[in-house]
Amino acid sequence: MEFRAEARYMRVSPQKARLVLDLIKGRRVEDALNTLVFTKKRVAPTIEKLLRSALENANYLSTEKGTDVDIDNLYVKRAVANDGPRMKRIRPAPMGRAYRYVRRISHIEIALAEKDKNGNESATTVVGAEEKSARAPARAPGKKALKKKATGKKK
Repeated sequence: MEFRAEARYMRVSPQKARLVLDLIKGRRVEDALNTLVFTKKRVAPTIEKLLRSALENANYLSTEKGTDVDIDNLYVKRAVANDGPRMKRIRPAPMGRAYRYVRRISHIEIALAEKDKNGNESATTVVGAEEKSARAPARAPGKKALKKKATGKKK
């Protein structure tokens, strides 16, 4: 089972958030929380709060759905920082001109999953997995299409 939490419109650039998220990807939740406590980046407390939220989501959903989720076996399966909307700002420049700069915003998402005792990922339920398997696989282009691409010239 996969448990997620998402923080949207965070006032940190995605590049800076990814530096901290890369530290916790693939780690157990206890290790990830410990790492975030001692990380000196400004975004670390926000990501720690988000990770605790994902952990509470796992705890809540396990009691609601009646599934047996071992909180100690959870690990950070996915940690992503995507671009949000950008705020365009203007800074005064010499001779009456104006320089534009951009304040970046990010959407941060963390997903937790459970590992079994062997260290393998237990069965995950992903929304939309049934739809993908029901579709026909994409076909490769035919030989004629490949020849046209290879020559590059039209007659």
